[in-house]
Amino acid sequence: MEDLVKFVQDEFVTKKEFPDFSAGDTITVYYEIKEGEKKRTQFFKGVIIQRRGSGSTETFTIKKMSGTVGVERIFPVNLPAIQKIELNRKGKVRRARIYYFRNLTGKKARIKETRV
Repeated sequence: MEDLVKFVQDEFVTKKEFPDFSAGDTITVYYEIKEGEKKRTQFFKGVIIQRRGSGSTETFTIKKMSGTVGVERIFPVNLPAIQKIELNRKGKVRRARIYYFRNLTGKKARIKETRV
């Protein structure tokens, strides 16, 4: 049964080529929004908190600061509305899921940058 599900996912789910990113990286996600008849492209720039799942069910969580309020958004990797993902900065963190980052403010919320 699992082989059948894997076969269907491999055959019918379209895979897009995105840069390799992980927790601590700063990325910009460009995605399409439909409002009635109109379509427009919007972007969401922030730090990756986590990457979860595998295959067609893989998701990633991004956090950005909007003023003093933290805004998090979960994107499925295979979302058809995603047009492109830009890798802005590679961050060096010790964990795969940086939930502690939610509570940090000011200078403590900085992530050390690594060279690409």
